[in-house]
Amino acid sequence: MMTQSGRSVVVPRAYVIPFILLSSLFALWGLANNMTDTLLASFKKIMSMSDFQTSWIQIAFYGSYFCLALPAAIYIRRYTYKSGVLLGLGLFALGALLFYPASQTMVYGHFLAALFILAGGLSILETSANPYAIVMGPEATATRRLNLAQSFNPLGSITGVLIGKFFILSNLNQASESERAQMAAAELESIQQTELVAVMGPYVTVACVIVAVWILIAITRFPQGTEADKSLRLLSTIRRLFRRKHYMKGVVAQFFYVGAQIGVWSFTIRYVMNDLNLNEAEAASYYLAAILLFSTSRFIFTYLMKFVRPNSLLWITAAVAIVLCLVVVLVGGYPGVYALVGVSGCMSLMFPTIYGLAVEGLGEDTKIGASGLIMAILGGALITAAQGAVSDQLGIHLAYLVPVVCFVVILAYGLRGYRPAGSLASP
Repeated sequence: MMTQSGRSVVVPRAYVIPFILLSSLFALWGLANNMTDTLLASFKKIMSMSDFQTSWIQIAFYGSYFCLALPAAIYIRRYTYKSGVLLGLGLFALGALLFYPASQTMVYGHFLAALFILAGGLSILETSANPYAIVMGPEATATRRLNLAQSFNPLGSITGVLIGKFFILSNLNQASESERAQMAAAELESIQQTELVAVMGPYVTVACVIVAVWILIAITRFPQGTEADKSLRLLSTIRRLFRRKHYMKGVVAQFFYVGAQIGVWSFTIRYVMNDLNLNEAEAASYYLAAILLFSTSRFIFTYLMKFVRPNSLLWITAAVAIVLCLVVVLVGGYPGVYALVGVSGCMSLMFPTIYGLAVEGLGEDTKIGASGLIMAILGGALITAAQGAVSDQLGIHLAYLVPVVCFVVILAYGLRGYRPAGSLASP
């Protein structure tokens, strides 16, 4: 579809309202992701856990993404993208509501189960919404359109950080781990119960918002966005995808990107507390600054894609992120903290750009292919756990060598790996 000036439009006029509603979903899972990041600092304080123990939050969260992505793709292949969106929103709301009984039982595993269900809904949402954004307009502007939709993700992320800072972290009792260890059991339980209620409240409130969005999407007419042929032929589709080397390399790059992003953000508060001697709520201000930079940069990079090839922006930002992470590791203090904030600016374009490059040319295999890219979010569980283990053994500074490795993989994908077979495109 072309404008009168001959340039392809990003979002056709007929799809504007559905596209806005679809983009709101990107904000909602950004909110959930970044509220969850603050839970690592929260549970470390509430239950006196190690960094590796708190990483189970991300294992439950992103492990659910891995488990539900392929079933979600099969579901939307059989039905429609919209039906997948509604199913995902329903599970999202259910998981958020389950924070209430978890806060009453005060069992860590119950919170993990609620997060698993919540994240399962997000997995279905992302498997549906990312390719849906791609097909809502001309193929020529597909990567720009996905970056535009993903630009709303940081707005939700900012909200999630603010909720975590002012409604969760600010309500934590300031008693240290050693002080808690000396408390009587009844006194400690009373403090923990108050803190867990503070954790629960925002999630239940978000569930109410999700229900309202579910109703709006249910009553709005969306483009079909599905093939007339609903037969699955899963094995033949998977075989074709494995033969598409640029797609498989994209799945690997996405695995390492999500691991880098979640690792960088999950331990930002810990790093700032360690280097600047601040408490959780104060350190969260730097995390908020990182998310604000992430949000601003995504809009900037979406604009720059009019002039610079997406893969070129990808490898350049990966190279800068490597340098900044080395400052985090080797320098520390305020320079290290500022470099850590700066990494978020580099990361802002990576997920949608890798996604858009990887699904290019997949055609009828896009829905199943999309599930592979969402399953790659498992990197957020495994790599974050590895970073937590390094932090426990070698310290929070050296733990940031883990994202360095991830950004090297992304740099390689931006330089060469993105090319479809037979492509002569230059980096």
